Amino acid sequence: MSKSLQDKVIIVTGAGRGIGREIALLCAAEGAKVVVNDPGGAADGAGANAAPAEEVVEEIKKRGGTAVANFESVAEAIPASKIVKTATDHFGRLDGVVNNAGILRDMIFHKMSVEAFEAVIKVHLMGSFYVSHAAARIFREQESGSFVHFTSTSGLIGNFGQANYAAAKLGIVGLSKSIALDMGRFNVRSNCVSPFAWTRMIGTIPTETDAEKARVEKIKQMGPEKIAPLCGYLLSDPAKDVTGQIFGVRMNEIFLFSQNRPIRSVQRSEGWTPQSIAEHGMPALKGSFYKLDRSADIFTWDPV
Repeated sequence: MSKSLQDKVIIVTGAGRGIGREIALLCAAEGAKVVVNDPGGAADGAGANAAPAEEVVEEIKKRGGTAVANFESVAEAIPASKIVKTATDHFGRLDGVVNNAGILRDMIFHKMSVEAFEAVIKVHLMGSFYVSHAAARIFREQESGSFVHFTSTSGLIGNFGQANYAAAKLGIVGLSKSIALDMGRFNVRSNCVSPFAWTRMIGTIPTETDAEKARVEKIKQMGPEKIAPLCGYLLSDPAKDVTGQIFGVRMNEIFLFSQNRPIRSVQRSEGWTPQSIAEHGMPALKGSFYKLDRSADIFTWDPV
């Protein structure tokens, strides 16, 4: 059977553990040469450790694949550009980027520190930009390439205690769509994946109530290896017409998410005043308001 990523060069950020590790392993198994990026920090981003990335590279080599480790942080522009340079220095080209690196600093909004907000934005949103921006010039010149960015239902739908993470993840959706629009003429694709999987980061979710404990037990059933096949597909040539989309993966389910569009309108020929909006405009729109749902309110059935 032919390998879908034969001889392609793929960067996977945050590839030392969890979802990133599984994506790196699958890409290598499908014939790609992989840059395994991970500074090896804790779930909140603290510290550094070369072992996670090195261990994934060794595992890939043991299975007959090709990979190189990179330990730079995505959260600053120059180190992030060095991740791309690692790919071109070692393998001479670049075909795909998976922006998977992330940290969590969960806290209810009024207690969230400025530092906690900025740190999460830096890794998720700025990190996705920095790596993508460094890769974009290469993709432009060769007129090919694929970006896979990671979003989350925390941003797409909502969650408690994750204003930093939700803002970053919804920002990534806008970033991905803009890349898809700007670079489509150069045969460059950009898509988002929203993963449902038990990982070290999800392990930081509070489990104080019985309902929270039950939810986490369900999530534990969903291995990170279930996310990798869709990412591998989006990096491959058969996905050449798939761009600007938002997908979700939960166990053996793949979802296509909607994107923001107007759902209802009201109009008055004479224009609006604050009073007429209160009397007419808002009551007319209210029936179409979205509830303040959390991800668990929408995905109410067990994963299959």
